[in-house]
Amino acid sequence: MTFAALVNAYAADLYRYGFWLCRNQAQAEDLVQETFMRAWKGLDGLKDSKAAKAWLFTILRREHARHYSRPSLDLVSMDEMDFESQHFATPGSDGAAEMEFAQTLDALPLEYREPLLLQALGGYSCEEIAGIMQIKSGAVMTRLFRARQKLRASLESEVHERKIE
Repeated sequence: MTFAALVNAYAADLYRYGFWLCRNQAQAEDLVQETFMRAWKGLDGLKDSKAAKAWLFTILRREHARHYSRPSLDLVSMDEMDFESQHFATPGSDGAAEMEFAQTLDALPLEYREPLLLQALGGYSCEEIAGIMQIKSGAVMTRLFRARQKLRASLESEVHERKIE
């Protein structure tokens, strides 16, 4: 598989996964660029083109982890902020439910959120997720089960709280 074919086939999926991991557009774009840079350097090591997607997701996941292993400060001037392009959902708006779900998903511990996102966004099986995360498939199934339980409990409690108000 050529490098251009890899980029065309998987850039959007990698961006979605990166965005769900970091919740920052610029950082997600950087993660994808770093992923493809590392993929370019290691393309000769890819023996099976069927494994390309899992290989790229693994690279992105490691890049994300590497980012958090280095201390960094992100300073933004208030003058540089573009408030007009920001979309803020309010409780009555169309995006309120999506925003609540995203916040609930963000509140999950990374060990539960990550396999859930790999399955939901990447379409990976438990065995593939186990390979990407370098854990056993039984652990993946347990984490997926617990992630769904925590999501369900959080969402149900939010609905219950709204009914009480």
